[in-house]
Amino acid sequence: MINRRDLFLAAGAAAGAATVLTALPAMAEEAADLPRREVELVAPPFVHPHEQATRRGAEVVAFTMTIIEKEQVIDDDGTKIHVFTYNGSIPGPLMVVHEGDYLELTLVNPPTNAFDHNIDFHASTGALGGGALTHINPGEEVTLRFKATRAGVFIYHCAPEGPMIPWHVALGMNGAVLVLPRDGLTDGSGKPLRYDRVYYVGEQDFYVPRDADGAYKTYASAADSFVDMTALMRGLIPTHVVFNGAVGALTEKNALPAKVGETVLIIHSSAMRDTRPHLIGGHGDYVWLMGKFANPPMRDLETWIVPGGSAVAALYTFRQPGVYAYLNHNLIEAVFLGATAHFRVEGKWNDDLMTQVRRPGPIG
Repeated sequence: MINRRDLFLAAGAAAGAATVLTALPAMAEEAADLPRREVELVAPPFVHPHEQATRRGAEVVAFTMTIIEKEQVIDDDGTKIHVFTYNGSIPGPLMVVHEGDYLELTLVNPPTNAFDHNIDFHASTGALGGGALTHINPGEEVTLRFKATRAGVFIYHCAPEGPMIPWHVALGMNGAVLVLPRDGLTDGSGKPLRYDRVYYVGEQDFYVPRDADGAYKTYASAADSFVDMTALMRGLIPTHVVFNGAVGALTEKNALPAKVGETVLIIHSSAMRDTRPHLIGGHGDYVWLMGKFANPPMRDLETWIVPGGSAVAALYTFRQPGVYAYLNHNLIEAVFLGATAHFRVEGKWNDDLMTQVRRPGPIG
């Protein structure tokens, strides 16, 4: 098997990479002098504790993530597929650092897994987003560190090689990094913005082959599904479009809690397909289109777009109680394929914002 790190370094040397190679120790020395903080990740839609604004200087923020290959039910009918995950969840956990910090990830591929994996950070610079330096076989682990030089929300995903790239991503291997400005979020004119809660929604498209009778097929292993599934993927028509790994993962009993008056930051990522989130009965008070905080946020949006391969941050203060549907406003994908979540908001109703003037009754 080709060692991708050696391949990367050889390619760099062929392009006159002496500058790159001599710069690496200097960067390592700079990071070595910084404080180090280890953070335990939590499964989406939740996010590990973090400061929104910080007075601390730059630091090394260290995470550990284990790759888990498993079988998972993805809809109410009990459809099972073999998925690839970071830390067991789809999407993988949201990692939060501040601009100027070093994000350090130890990636573990247990010997019980069947496939090699890696990670490509859209937030990083160089070496295929880290993909060239993180390729690990079952039974191996690797540690990568990169400097978070740009503030925003960025996806990460597995990118082994060739047709394995879209297949691994379509089986769930994607997540996001939130790089906050050191002074926190602002409205674009310098006014600070704060949130009471943050939720991470990862939109996932699945491609499950059907048998001659139209029923979803099951396979003994992920490898057994590869030929049928990639053939279906070439048609670009998913069988499921879901939030957080399965139909209903964020609805009804799994609804996201909030209260009237609370400000919620919604991180929404989509690794491959464009999507258009909409909060029924609410708005995007502030939305960072393309998810980058160096740009001023848009205001009062009804629907926003998340291009495939990116993430977006939206801030909203709830003003009325009730159950809000948060969905992909391609309503076909929301209703028929599963791309829907719920917010369950507690509080007192405000008749000034909305009231039923007359109840339903006979005409006239």
